[in-house]
Amino acid sequence: MIPRYSLPEMAALFTDEARLGLWLEVELLAVEAWSKLGVVPPEHAAAVRSRAPKADAALVAAVAEREAVTDHDVAAFVDVVQESIGAPEGSWVHHGLTSSDVVDTALSATLVAAADLLIEASGELVAALKRSALRYAELPMLGRTHGMHAEPTTFGVKLALFCLQADRDRDRLRRARTAIAVGKLSGAVGTYSNIDPAVEEHVCAALGLRPVPATQVIARDRHAELLYACASVGATIEGLATELRHLQRSEVAETEEAFGAGQKGSSAMPHKRNPITSERLVGMARVLRGYLVAGLEDIALWHERDISHSSVERIVLPDANLLAYYCLRRMTRLIDNLVVREDRMLENLLVGSLGLVFSQPVLLALVAAGATRDAAYRIVQRAARTSYEQRRPFREVLEADPDLVAALGAHRVAPTLDEAFDLARALRHAHRTIDALEEVQT
Repeated sequence: MIPRYSLPEMAALFTDEARLGLWLEVELLAVEAWSKLGVVPPEHAAAVRSRAPKADAALVAAVAEREAVTDHDVAAFVDVVQESIGAPEGSWVHHGLTSSDVVDTALSATLVAAADLLIEASGELVAALKRSALRYAELPMLGRTHGMHAEPTTFGVKLALFCLQADRDRDRLRRARTAIAVGKLSGAVGTYSNIDPAVEEHVCAALGLRPVPATQVIARDRHAELLYACASVGATIEGLATELRHLQRSEVAETEEAFGAGQKGSSAMPHKRNPITSERLVGMARVLRGYLVAGLEDIALWHERDISHSSVERIVLPDANLLAYYCLRRMTRLIDNLVVREDRMLENLLVGSLGLVFSQPVLLALVAAGATRDAAYRIVQRAARTSYEQRRPFREVLEADPDLVAALGAHRVAPTLDEAFDLARALRHAHRTIDALEEVQT
């Protein structure tokens, strides 16, 4: 991942030093397990641990130099580690193991740590959305369907629905963490032909993993599940970012991304304040979805294994975790600093809509008064079109419509329209969505 979108705490998990450090720990734990079984002399196991190289830039360079000869990264790593420890103790490194025992188990440990960061960041987004939803629970605004004015809602309801979705993403991340928190040290085709299962149990326990049945590799549906959780995070953030982009449009102007001192919105037009964070997050969601496709295609391997998944995972697993983490952190910051123009929301709802958002209760009132639904629909539709084309208040047009007056009765027009145009009536049950936030843990 390019540095622009790499936050340091997540990026640290995917450095070459971190990768080789986990490979080394798997190897050292395996030697210690063999020692407990009486295969490796205890003094040899102690020497292996004490003389093991540090997982630093020097080790990375030495392994890369050796790999230029072996054309095999794990074999190169084992050669360098054994040489660093020295004979005869170093010969016990990689005893009974195959490359995937080391690589897959270490990778799982890395992905568990990454999932922990994602779950934490996801929780912070959920909390930010919950705070804002409760703050704006009773702030009326236009609901929109197909991009058109629909019926009233509240900004709190809008945010609460995204909060509930983000909470489901957090649950998906938790399940994906469980799925990937597994290891295997069962040999070349997973049959423990040259390794005692107790070695696997010891190594996995030390790394906080569960041993699972496997071929030469851990099944890749587990990795795909984590990639799906990342893609789902991206999709939720994309939906929220798209909403905020629309609400920031000049014609709407109901929300605005925070604009810092000294910030410039355009190199050419000084008046511009663009929704750049939201736009960036929408683009990242597209990339995250692509990583999921690659992960799904990695599931089907030849027989007990091939390495067609390996090159893919070296790219998509670090990048997906880095991008999902970046998206979560940036969206949380966006929500916490979002400028909400409450006056503009009310203006758009009560003035800009001309009152057309109350067409359905007028329709239902006519039906309740005895009109057929189609006749009532035609009366309201005609009045709505007149209101829209002449830019006259919808209620004014209705009050002058002889068919509506005849259907309701002259004495019932005013009280019926009072009720139909009552914003409090329209939003009387909106709290049900807000109430659902009580179940969301923050």
